[in-house]
Amino acid sequence: MQVQSMHFQARAGQKLADVRLQKNLRRLAEKFVTARASTITEIDFEATREAAVERRNRAIENLDLWLERFEQQATARGAKVLYAESAAQASELVVQIAKDHQVRTVTKSKSMVSEEMALNDALRAAGVEPVETDLGEYILQINDNEAPSHIIAPVIHKDKEEISDLFSKVHGKPRLTDIPQLTREAREQLRPKFLGSDMGVTGGNFVIAETGSVALVTNEGNEGMCTIMPKVHVVVTGIEKVLPTLEDFATIARLLTRSATGQSISNYISLLTGTRAKGETDGPDHLYFVLVDGGRSSLLGSAFQDMLRCIRCGACMNHCPVYQKIGGHAYGWVYPGPMGSVLTPAYAGIENSLDLPQAATLCGECHVVCPVKIPLPDLLRKLREKQVERHLRPWTERLFLAVWAFMAARPALYRTAYSMASLVLRIMGGRRHLVRHLPLAKGWSGYRDMPTPRGKTFSQQYSAYQARRSASS
Repeated sequence: MQVQSMHFQARAGQKLADVRLQKNLRRLAEKFVTARASTITEIDFEATREAAVERRNRAIENLDLWLERFEQQATARGAKVLYAESAAQASELVVQIAKDHQVRTVTKSKSMVSEEMALNDALRAAGVEPVETDLGEYILQINDNEAPSHIIAPVIHKDKEEISDLFSKVHGKPRLTDIPQLTREAREQLRPKFLGSDMGVTGGNFVIAETGSVALVTNEGNEGMCTIMPKVHVVVTGIEKVLPTLEDFATIARLLTRSATGQSISNYISLLTGTRAKGETDGPDHLYFVLVDGGRSSLLGSAFQDMLRCIRCGACMNHCPVYQKIGGHAYGWVYPGPMGSVLTPAYAGIENSLDLPQAATLCGECHVVCPVKIPLPDLLRKLREKQVERHLRPWTERLFLAVWAFMAARPALYRTAYSMASLVLRIMGGRRHLVRHLPLAKGWSGYRDMPTPRGKTFSQQYSAYQARRSASS
């Protein structure tokens, strides 16, 4: 998936003006946010979070050892473990596996790592047909291979009427509007693909070091059809997704679905281990794990290592006031929302995503709801500092900050300038006491009015308070 994050501002403006999108995005608060608030009360949420943080940190701090342990156990059970330094290399490995097994059709379960890899494009270029089997991903694929808007609910930006029109057009059938009928229509389209698939590709929510297993969490059961029916199963996931033990996974699972969709547990949790053994009636004859670095190892030992704890639940974007207004496509790459505003600069380069660290209010909501306590506001602030250090912010912004720093270090000058600015703003605000347009701040004042300062400055009020306090003592 090509990085388009440098167009964030333009895309965000388009999304804000899209009335239909604004209506569809309200479902985030109506469904996911409300449901999460209810289901986290079923467990000791804070204690479980603390346990999850400890377990994820234990895996990340000894990542090489746990990956080695996983490889040993997976290989002992018939699987092959391959490592890819980049997303492009990972795609090449999967394509080569398809060629080795003379694969013509691949059924895919939802995987954001495969989006990083642009895997569908690579497979099509090699003459292999990829078929998305997650309902949301399938809708996007038949809609001109549109990118997901959300990591958990990829089609959250579309409503039922849009999907009805799309199905009628692509499937050549009468238009249906009943949701169960629409899902049945999709099932009828996908069933032959499942039965005729030569290879299944899935992501991996986690891989388990002690057993060499992959853990898959879904709501539709399509991942089972992708792993049981084809003779070849390929798992693509990031190197940071290793967990030492099944007990670690049990802890994370208690948080994952509650944080993602507000469910106590998902409809399907699959733990898949090894190839089909003698006497077993289902499962793959060949199992491959493609473990992708793609910039992840660069976070180890850095100020951004905490980001590797991410369990891809999407809670940060569900609660983010920015994401709730613009959706995922404005962010321009695989991962949207606060998590994407950190991951995209880390994986694709900060110079290719200049606006993303600024695409947050730093309200702290993402940190509050994160099940593994990733300090996202702090990480975004650190990225902003890096941009300033590398002179990647606009010269006007850097000049403004330099002038402000100069005055802030000189209190008398600062007070004088502030008093003059307050007077100018009061004049600009007129009788309404609201400034409609601020010079050099159109991006801010274009969407909100600024109340004018009234009365005395803070310093003047504080001095008066001190004087009153001294007089009364």
